[in-house]
Order: sequence, then C-alpha cells, then structure tokens
Amino acid sequence: MNIALVADDTKKKLMENLCIAYRHILCKHELYATATTGRLVEEAANLNIHKYLAGQLGGAEQIGAQIMNNGIDAMIFLRNPSSPQHFDEFNSLFRLCDAHNIPLATNLATAEILLLALDRGDLDWRNVVR
Repeated sequence: MNIALVADDTKKKLMENLCIAYRHILCKHELYATATTGRLVEEAANLNIHKYLAGQLGGAEQIGAQIMNNGIDAMIFLRNPSSPQHFDEFNSLFRLCDAHNIPLATNLATAEILLLALDRGDLDWRNVVR
C-alpha cells in the first residue's frame, strides 16, 4: 500500500514517534511524505520515504496529484486544528481523500487505528480499486 505522511510543524515530533512505534507496520509499505516530514521520519525511524517538495512549496499539490491518480491508499496528516497555517492548500487534500475514498487520519488516535487496520488487512480492498 502507498501511504502519505504529512505533519503540521507543531506535530512533526509526534509523527516521528508514531513512525518509530509502528515501524514494523510501515516498513512493509511504500511511504510518501512532504520534504521535512519525510526527512525527519526517515532519520528517526529508519524508514525509506519518497519525499516531495515542502508542503507549502508544492508538496501538498504533488500528493494531491498522486491521490487523483489513485496512487495513495491511505493518508496520515497530523494537523494542528488551532493553526491556520496553510489551511486552504491542505484542506484540498482532505477533500481529495473524501472524493477518492482514501482513508485519512488527522490525529494520533485515528492514525493508530488506521495503521492497525492496515496491518490486519482491513484495507486490502484498496488493491481491488487499483
């Protein structure tokens, strides 16, 4: 499965810790991330990450294009709901996930549920869609 990882600046350490904790699941999949998040996760969790541009410099659009081309199966986007930073460009990713039935986790609790479901095979239906 292809998993997109994006984190607000205030949530990057949380993303690193999530990826360290669930490395045993994530290492079985193709991971995509915006530049800084990808670099941090790669270093912290020793995972291979396909890195896009920084989120505000076009990385969000690159992930969006991959979603529209059925190239992303799940997204973890740890966001800070009280931060208006780049709201419009990232909100478009949420709309694309909804439009293309891409499971989306926007906080730690749903990210853990999504990763455990992925490990159980609950998202194998995405292989049929592709």
